[in-house]
Amino acid sequence: MVKQERAVRTRRALVRAGAEVFAREGFVAASLSSISRQAGVSNGALHFHFESKRALAEAVEAEALDMVREVVRLASEREIRPLAIVVEATYGLVGRLADDVVLRAGFVLGADPGCATMSAPRREWQCWVEETMRRAGREGGLARGVSPEDAAAAVVAATTGFQVLAGEHRAWLSMERVRGFWGLLLPRLSEQHVSVGAGRGARAAAVLRAGGPAARPGPGHETATAGMREPARM
Repeated sequence: MVKQERAVRTRRALVRAGAEVFAREGFVAASLSSISRQAGVSNGALHFHFESKRALAEAVEAEALDMVREVVRLASEREIRPLAIVVEATYGLVGRLADDVVLRAGFVLGADPGCATMSAPRREWQCWVEETMRRAGREGGLARGVSPEDAAAAVVAATTGFQVLAGEHRAWLSMERVRGFWGLLLPRLSEQHVSVGAGRGARAAAVLRAGGPAARPGPGHETATAGMREPARM
């Protein structure tokens, strides 16, 4: 049992160390020796858990993929309309990108032509945003003249762009940046009254107030509301 627990701790340390090196250097430039040093283990221990650098990168991507799925699951559980769910999920995603190097590394690896796999977290995020925007369109949640495809493209480009730009300046992964983005985009996407909120934590509330059930903040969830207004009709 002690050996098993030690093995689990070592594997976790290697995944996190791999994520830190991949996020900083990319897949091709990252070396297994630098990853083992970062984790504080021997090269032999690394090879015991991962037969190659690609195997370690796939483990990082798999954990990052689970994080993306958790973000969209939490957003989807809220009793709000599809467009508001997308807004909620972007706050959750950017918050997790800011806080967790494994998720950041998963996005970096997903864009690396030398490593990209079918489980890339970026691809998962894109597919989910596209499907949820299509649902928003079917349910009449988008303004006249707005296509779900264009709306999804804007959201995916912005959120993944924040992650890329954060490599030079971490302020791109801030709640204020996400709130500013939605404050600019939401009046174009929706003809309903819109409230964009930004809480202190990774998650924030976004409520499309007209014609749908109000969002129910979870226990201890605090929301600061900004920019409540009725967009001009198109």
